[in-house]
Amino acid sequence: MRATVIHGARDVRVEQVPDPVIQHPTDAVVRVVAACVCGSDLWRYRGVEPTRQPTRIGHEYVGVVEEVGSQVTGVAVGDFVIAPFYVCDGTCVNCRNGVSTSCRNGGWWGSHDGPGSSADGGQGERVRAPLADGTLVVVPGGLPSDELLPSLLTLSDVMGTGHHAALQGGVREGSTVAVVGDGAVGLCAVLAARRLGASRVVAMSRHETRQALARTLGATDVVPERGDEGVARLKEMFDGVGPDVVLECVGTKESMDQALRSARPGGQVGFVGVPAGGPELPVRTMFNSNVGVRGGVAPVRGYIEELLPEVLDGRLDPGVVFDLELPLDEVAQAYAAMDERRATKVLLRP
Repeated sequence: MRATVIHGARDVRVEQVPDPVIQHPTDAVVRVVAACVCGSDLWRYRGVEPTRQPTRIGHEYVGVVEEVGSQVTGVAVGDFVIAPFYVCDGTCVNCRNGVSTSCRNGGWWGSHDGPGSSADGGQGERVRAPLADGTLVVVPGGLPSDELLPSLLTLSDVMGTGHHAALQGGVREGSTVAVVGDGAVGLCAVLAARRLGASRVVAMSRHETRQALARTLGATDVVPERGDEGVARLKEMFDGVGPDVVLECVGTKESMDQALRSARPGGQVGFVGVPAGGPELPVRTMFNSNVGVRGGVAPVRGYIEELLPEVLDGRLDPGVVFDLELPLDEVAQAYAAMDERRATKVLLRP
């Protein structure tokens, strides 16, 4: 079968790889209907995170179950499923505590790290899904329409991650919010903040197309400034002190600094940006301002059932973050388009 393999910086290829097979009685084999490129994939694509050997890549996909192991009871052949960006059993102490990303038996797509890891990446034709009962979420009604597919795919990562940022930031009815980052996660954080009742949401973006998307998803304001100018603009907009909550959705030193200095005294930063760019926490600044920081890798598996009904009935439409669709064979072009900011998020069809 065909699958995406990353060989090094700016070197992704579609290659022939072995078909996945059931290795454990808790496995399932899923035929991928749609996958995508994640902003976090770009850290490896750019060489910020080194690739030491050719590796399957991709951690966001939806598809149809083709085979299940003898101990799988929660999903069946023919089910259309959403796979979160990691593997979890749903039963260990960390899963029960709501942090399924730290599942004691879980792991990651395209990896050998962790007992539940699958060396299969999501950017391919098929995937072996370990711990299928805990990992996969069945979508009622079977294979969805093409119009609904992009929004369902966002539940594998970016919509749930944006939701996590908003929750960790403490967004509630009437909150004022600024979102640092205009990638797919930041745009979904705008939508998540509005869903939780934020009265005003500022998207920090200098990209015209993404500014328009942010407004479509509920942003009430757009601020293009960065650094000191961006901080000053936000404070000016909110009583001279800044918004209640800032959602950090990038993962660089500059984005975290922007978030911390923009929140009002006693405010909160919810952070979900993958920290590949050297972000730091200045404890003295936090101490003096009483600004709190919560966040981390988003346990999206626990959010899918909450968000899924609203996607199915049209109340949520996060699929608009996909502004380019390409066949799997053009995955190199997909990475280049996102790396060069010609696309916000690319949907791949095997």
